[in-house]
Amino acid sequence: MSGKAKVAGIIGWPVAHSLSPALHGFWLAAREIDGAYVPLAVRREDLSGVLKGLQDAGFKGVNLTVPHKEAGFALAHETDDAARVAGAVNLLIFENGKIKGRNTDSIGLAASLRDAGIAITGETAVLLGAGGAARAAVLALETLGVREIRILNRNVSRAEVMSASLAPKIRARLSVQALSDWTTAASNAKLLLNATSAGMSGHEKLNLNLDPLPADAAVCDIVYNPLETDLLKHAKARGHKTIDGLGMLMHQAVPAFEAFYGVTPKVTPELRRHLEAALKQ
Repeated sequence: MSGKAKVAGIIGWPVAHSLSPALHGFWLAAREIDGAYVPLAVRREDLSGVLKGLQDAGFKGVNLTVPHKEAGFALAHETDDAARVAGAVNLLIFENGKIKGRNTDSIGLAASLRDAGIAITGETAVLLGAGGAARAAVLALETLGVREIRILNRNVSRAEVMSASLAPKIRARLSVQALSDWTTAASNAKLLLNATSAGMSGHEKLNLNLDPLPADAAVCDIVYNPLETDLLKHAKARGHKTIDGLGMLMHQAVPAFEAFYGVTPKVTPELRRHLEAALKQ
């Protein structure tokens, strides 16, 4: 790496679990790019100051992960349509003294579900969560033509706020229910999607009885560390088609890498094997 290297990174709290450095590092090495991608552990209250420092240091931009996606949206000078609809960003690009915010999570999730052969046009999905990732998930499901999205969250009022802000912008019907209403919400669902951090390494587990879920429903978890969460393990044991979070991670990173380094990378089986190996380290 030279003094002219293009440098970017990922900000989260915590961030040690993130596979993004391994992902971008794979592409950097494959393309022999003079650049680096670094993990940055930043507390909620320090985000604004850190972003200013990174801009001054010449960073090209950063990705954002939990818990910074909504705060990042508020700090961006410009945002794309997906970010404005979601009210959250996972990508910040530093350009001419300004911060440009984008949301590529919805693109990544939709591409991952397509790759898995999930056909849910006109169907019903159950979504767990009401944070930035859940907002992106709503957009992804809308892209795939879902008819109804039933949102379940421990904090019902937060889910209602999310639903109210998204409902006028999409065609799918949104409804909000408490986690205790899971049995009712699961009826006739074709997809269960976990868009919370529950089940992630270092976080609380997601304890959900899958018995009410129809046998032909697919189960997707955006968590990728561990690759097979308890939710996916139980779903697989019941015979459900499962989709882990690695596909979403890889696909959402493509536009970020392009913005940081000026090259459009490809999602390949070799990349997935590289990331699976990194998870085992």
